[in-house]
Amino acid sequence: MYRNKGMIAVTIVSLVLGIMLATQFKVSKSSGGTLPIKRIEETTQILRQVEQERDKLKAEVDSLRLRISEYEQQAVSGESTLEVMKKELEKLRIAAGLTDVTGPGLIIRLDDSQKTQQQGENPNLFLIHDDDLLKTVNELAAAGAEAISINEQRIIATSEIRCAGPTISVNNTRLAPPYEIKAIGDPVTLENALRMRGGIIETLEFWGIRINIKQEQNIVIPAYVGSLPQQYIKAVQKEGE
Repeated sequence: MYRNKGMIAVTIVSLVLGIMLATQFKVSKSSGGTLPIKRIEETTQILRQVEQERDKLKAEVDSLRLRISEYEQQAVSGESTLEVMKKELEKLRIAAGLTDVTGPGLIIRLDDSQKTQQQGENPNLFLIHDDDLLKTVNELAAAGAEAISINEQRIIATSEIRCAGPTISVNNTRLAPPYEIKAIGDPVTLENALRMRGGIIETLEFWGIRINIKQEQNIVIPAYVGSLPQQYIKAVQKEGE
């Protein structure tokens, strides 16, 4: 059944690709002669957009062909479609943060400053705030972290990191210092990203925030355990499905 759907999808995409290529040729042919410069620029822009759409369609066709080939190879090797689907589902669960994961990475421990404050200094500068955690998480994500947690709260696409009075709320769970951030990824790359000049770690250290960073080879990050409400979002139905 899935092989047939894949073949249908390839056929539809191929037809659309053929129509777009024909349209591109027609536009190119009709643009011959003496057109105003502005019109030529507009036509060039249209052709560029058509070429981009063509490349996207080609990539989609290649992806569908690859998936069909994988299904066929797995069928020959005796692996059932159900087993293949289970493996794909597990990959999606990992990517969505819905399962415990393990791997190499960093453990970062952040605690409020114990630095003696000078008269007139703002005491809030010596405390960890929600934007400090947010910047740290963003830096880790930009450096290729594949999974992140704060005090065992898994960070996913819908996670919030915001101030909640004297605490910080993550996934609607109130957290207090010290904060332990775990990130799975290349340990060296992740640490270098945090310690780059003018980065988040240098800024926090300036205010005396206590920081400890350890590279580990077997970090365990728990799954996200909150709810995933989907009241408004809906999948876009593509033609032919």
